[in-house]
Amino acid sequence: MKCLHDAPKPHFVLVPFMAQGHTIPMIDMAHLLAKHGAMVSFITTPVNATRIQSTIDRARELNIPIQFVPFQLPCAEVGLPHGCENVDKVLEKDKVKKLTDAYSMLHEPLVLYLREQNVPPSCIISDLCQPWTGDVARELGIPRLMFNGFCAFSSLCRYLIHQDKVFENVTDGNELVVLPGFPHHLEVSKAKSPGNFNSPGFEKFSEKILDEEQRAEGVVTNSFYELEPLYVDAYQKRIGKRVWTIGPMFLCNTDTSTIADRGAKASVNEKHCMEWLDSMQRGSVLYVSFGSMARTVVSQLEEIALGLEASKRPFLWVIKYDDRPSEVDKVLPEGFEERTRGRGLIIQGWAPQALILSHPSVGGFVTHCGWNSTIEGISAGLPMITWPHCAEQFLNEELILNVLKVGLAMGVQSITNRTMKPHEISIVKRDHIERAVVELMGEETGANERRIRARELKEKARKAIDGGSSYSNIRQLIEYIMNRGTHTGVL
Repeated sequence: MKCLHDAPKPHFVLVPFMAQGHTIPMIDMAHLLAKHGAMVSFITTPVNATRIQSTIDRARELNIPIQFVPFQLPCAEVGLPHGCENVDKVLEKDKVKKLTDAYSMLHEPLVLYLREQNVPPSCIISDLCQPWTGDVARELGIPRLMFNGFCAFSSLCRYLIHQDKVFENVTDGNELVVLPGFPHHLEVSKAKSPGNFNSPGFEKFSEKILDEEQRAEGVVTNSFYELEPLYVDAYQKRIGKRVWTIGPMFLCNTDTSTIADRGAKASVNEKHCMEWLDSMQRGSVLYVSFGSMARTVVSQLEEIALGLEASKRPFLWVIKYDDRPSEVDKVLPEGFEERTRGRGLIIQGWAPQALILSHPSVGGFVTHCGWNSTIEGISAGLPMITWPHCAEQFLNEELILNVLKVGLAMGVQSITNRTMKPHEISIVKRDHIERAVVELMGEETGANERRIRARELKEKARKAIDGGSSYSNIRQLIEYIMNRGTHTGVL
C-alpha cells in the first residue's frame, strides 16, 4: 500500500450541484481532502464563484492546494437569462430543468480542462444531481464517486424507494407504505419522500441519476458512522459498494469555513449576533432558521412571530422573505419587535449559523431538517424542533425524533417548497409553535433527556473527526484512489 506522504498527490475533481446546500459541504470536502494531502479542482461557474470569493481568497492566502475552476454556463443556449447559474435563483420548475441541461453542457469543457492538467485527475466526486459527470469519468478512465448530501438513513430510504419503485402503484400521495428492505419497520408516503426530480419533464434526468448511481464506484456522505451505524451498514450492503462517511466536514475546516453570500451586511450580522448572544444566559436562546432555500410566506411569518412572543423564551430568528430581506419589518405583526426587544433578535438574510449554534447561550434549534443544518445542530449538541419542508427533510425528521431522540415535532403534515403558491401552503398556527418552544426549552424530564442525548451526540461527532471513524475514512478514501491506479489516457 502506498504511503500518503511518499506517493504523488492524487487529484480529486469535485463537481457540486449549484445550490448553496449542495455546494457548501463540497467546499468543506475540498478543504478536508487538501488537508490530508490531495490536490483538488473545484468546478463552479462565474456567478457561483463570486458567492464564495472569500473562501477562494482564503485558500490562495494559505496556499491550500484547491483550484477553483469557473466554467461559463451556457445560459442563453438553454433559454435562461445571463447569470442564472444557481438553483436558488429560480422558482419555476421549467427553469430548474433548463439549469440541469446547462450543467450537463459543461461536459466537453471539463474534459478539455482536465486533459490539459500537469497532474492528471485521479477521481471525480460529484453530486447525485450532476449525473453527466459519470460520462466524463468514463471518458477519462477514472472512477466517479457520488456525493450524496443525505445522511445514510435517508440515503437508504431514497435508494429503496426509487430503485425498487415502491410507489409505482400508489395513487394516494399520503398513503403510508411499509418500506421493504429497511432494517426495521418504517412507513413512508410518496408526498413526504424525496422526489428525485420526478416531475413531468424530468423523466430522462431522473433515469440518468438512477443509472449513474448504480454505476458509481462508491458514495461519500457528510455523516459519521457512530451517528447511524445500522443505516450505514445497511446502505452499504444494499448498494454493494463502499460508503465513506467523512463528516461532520465543517468541524474539520473551522479555519477555512465557507461563507456564502457575505458582503458587508453579513459581517455586520455576524458581529451583531455574537455580541447579542454574549449578553444572554447560557442555554436560554432558541435559534430559528429554515436554511438557504426556504422562503416563508407572510401568513406563516406572522404565526411564528406571535408563537415566539407568547412563549416568553429568548430567540434568535433568521428570516428570508421572498429575496427582499429589507422588507421583513413590514410584514411582521405591528409592535412585535418592540414587544420582544431584549429577548428577541431578528436577522434578515445571511447569518453565521455554525457559530450561532455553537454559542453557549443557544439551547435549542428550530430547523427545517435539511441535512447540513441537522448535522450542525447535532455537532453543537442541541435538541431540535423539527419543521420539515420538502426533499428528504421528513425522513431526517424521522431520524431526529425516533432514532436519535433529540427532537420534538412541530407537527408539520404537508410539504412546503419554493414553487408553491401561498394558498397551497398549510400554515402552522401560533399556539402549536408556542407549545413546542415551551416544551423544548423547559425543564421537564423529557426536555432534559433530549439535552443529555444531544450532548452525547456532540461528543461522538467530535471524536469521529479527531482520529475516529471519519478521520480514518478520509485517509482510506485517498488511499483507495491512489492504490486503484488511474490509467486515464488523459496525458
